[in-house]
Amino acid sequence: MRTYEVRTYGCQMNVHDSERLRGLLEDAGYVRAPEGDEADVVVFNTCAVRENADNKLYGNLGHLAPVKARKPGMQIAVGGCLAQKDKASITRKAPWVDVVFGTHNIGSLPVLLERARIEQESQVEILESLEVFPSTLPTRRESPYSAWVSVSVGCNNTCTFCIVPALRGREKDRRPGEILSEVEALVGEGVLEVTLLGQNVNSYGVEFGDRYAFSKLLRACGEIDGLERVRFTSPHPRDFTADVIEAMAETPNVMPSLHMPLQSGSDTVLKAMRRSYRRDRYLKIIEDVRAAMPDAAITTDIIVGFPGETEEDFQGTLDVVRQARFAGAFTFQYSKRPGTPAESMTDQVPRDVVQERYERLVALQDDMAWAENKQIVGRSVEVLVAEGEGRKDAATHRLSGRAADNRLVHFAVPEGAETPRPGDMATVEVTYAAPHHLVADVFGAVRRTRAGDAWERAQGAPAPSPGSAPGVMLGMPTIGAQPMEPAVGGCQAG
Repeated sequence: MRTYEVRTYGCQMNVHDSERLRGLLEDAGYVRAPEGDEADVVVFNTCAVRENADNKLYGNLGHLAPVKARKPGMQIAVGGCLAQKDKASITRKAPWVDVVFGTHNIGSLPVLLERARIEQESQVEILESLEVFPSTLPTRRESPYSAWVSVSVGCNNTCTFCIVPALRGREKDRRPGEILSEVEALVGEGVLEVTLLGQNVNSYGVEFGDRYAFSKLLRACGEIDGLERVRFTSPHPRDFTADVIEAMAETPNVMPSLHMPLQSGSDTVLKAMRRSYRRDRYLKIIEDVRAAMPDAAITTDIIVGFPGETEEDFQGTLDVVRQARFAGAFTFQYSKRPGTPAESMTDQVPRDVVQERYERLVALQDDMAWAENKQIVGRSVEVLVAEGEGRKDAATHRLSGRAADNRLVHFAVPEGAETPRPGDMATVEVTYAAPHHLVADVFGAVRRTRAGDAWERAQGAPAPSPGSAPGVMLGMPTIGAQPMEPAVGGCQAG
């Protein structure tokens, strides 16, 4: 059987699309290549948000050229946002690429691979509108206990820095019944936690004219027996309304965590970004969320050095960071993206100025997150045990997972105590706080779950992916420059 590898860059939507790509390939008879092996088919699911996306892709394609030359029958496919943007130029720059497909036709991948193999020439197929809603395609999920569920694709916003709406198209909403049926099916498979996905989740319903559709959806998720945790990302401050806050506070399985992109704390910059809210509106949302859910952990996205940003504008961002007390943030240095209005704006901020501001922002946000995390010390938290979240767990003899508020917790299991499985729930007491994680060396109890049972069954099942990578992490953003790898803070369309 032919083997495959999918390499994912960018936001949660890309991570979820890659689950569909794996499902399509396995449905077509491919099996995942063991880790370290050279796959017969390598698929790049790309991102176009950051400036180095192009260099990253073409660098990786360059490394694969000699591999393909010595491996007869090997195929390389490029999909995702960068493929949608660059189209046929990919095969001009890298003629050894066999397939290029866009964000609107990921379901075409197996057919395009077969056509390229038969015709012995590259296949480029980029559609300008959605062909099939991705959630109707087969899926190969990475986690038996957590799952992504798309509520919409595309975006109707026109932020001047963001290219995503041009690549993903206008917002297309799924019907509530379809979403809830998928969630119920996932719970039936053992899933305890779902994250509702959209470029702008709280504008969900715009296509069928129901401005309360998203809050209704959250409440409906609360009625699903066996679903313990519901999260969503990413909302837009413009569309974040009181009914959503009420639904979060009143629905027990909707978690007290919120990722709310800020982008800038300056009204002048927000206007230039074409963000349809101002700092006072943003801070009022944070205030209302905390009034309804005092222990909510709030995370954000921030761009430093947008064209025309002055020191006074930047100080406005620092001021909002102090007032909002974010538990974490994705912080970005502004980079030009071809095809966006911001690319041609005058008053581009010098790189050394951007870097210096960026470092000040990261230092302040670290301090704020650390102060927030210290308040958790001494509290008992219930952790959904994860696989692959704690990179140093083997060395520290700890396990890792997420608390209800989405904070990452590393915890110790005493000798002789029952060791929880990924998907089980562990009650622990937090003993130490760092800016980006908590440590809990006081162990309470383990609650075995259906999700843990599902994980255990998966370990004993014949695996089509003997070299599978760690499970998808549904964690909150971390501070600092974001690598081109699966991320959780969403693209800058948020």
